[in-house]
Amino acid sequence: MEAPLYPDFPPDSSTPCGGQPAFWVGPRHLAGDDGCLYDVVADTLAGLGWTSLTIVRGRHEPHEAPEDCQVLRSTVLHISPDALRWAQWCLADEPFHLGELPIAWQVSARAEASSPLAQWSAYFTRDVPGEAVADFLLALDASDQPAVLYAGPELVLDAVCAHGWFRDTDQPQVAATDPTFTSHISLGEVPPLIQDADPRALIAEEDERGLAGWQAWAEPVLGAPYLWAASFAASIPHDLVATFAASLSSTAPVLRRVLPEATQERLLRAPAT
Repeated sequence: MEAPLYPDFPPDSSTPCGGQPAFWVGPRHLAGDDGCLYDVVADTLAGLGWTSLTIVRGRHEPHEAPEDCQVLRSTVLHISPDALRWAQWCLADEPFHLGELPIAWQVSARAEASSPLAQWSAYFTRDVPGEAVADFLLALDASDQPAVLYAGPELVLDAVCAHGWFRDTDQPQVAATDPTFTSHISLGEVPPLIQDADPRALIAEEDERGLAGWQAWAEPVLGAPYLWAASFAASIPHDLVATFAASLSSTAPVLRRVLPEATQERLLRAPAT
């Protein structure tokens, strides 16, 4: 659920988003996506020259008017010019869930355009800050070899700790949390259905630990539903995850007109004048 930043503000035709004024808010990792996650990501990809495709599947009965055709599935896919990277808006496609939240964006990459399968995929639910997803995609687009691992996992934790996050006391080499212990990032076993080309992801026995990938999430109240979640397959380059982590944990404020109800009381706000 999201709430307007200033519900008593009178509507103004010159103010977008239903008449709500914009505010600078922080911290970013609790600020939600402003209800604009699709637009932020789609605009970023359009600016990078990615091709956008919309595939609509439906059912049309004989003698049925075109406007009455039932749409069963709608897929929005963005593909990079070299066809090595793509992003799919999943909410319209009956997405699977991550942390009991539906996946909004799935981003994938492969080593060669001739390969029919993705080398890795990353998944983002609603309310992941759009700025963090956009920065991740900018880094992905700039990578010459998006499916090759270069740096080690330490790069990810260094990125968040540079912005004041703390390493986990019990697992300092693989996990960190923000100073309010609300948002977390951890290198651990990936959830089911996370797409990865490493064959070990398919042959792990039930009593064996699977491949380790980065997971990030925000839990405003212990035991309550997550605000957002993100999952990265084991084969994703750590430097790309580090870019996401650095943007997510950034102390720079972000513009918002609506806030998640679960965190609006925890956010600092200043009018964007």
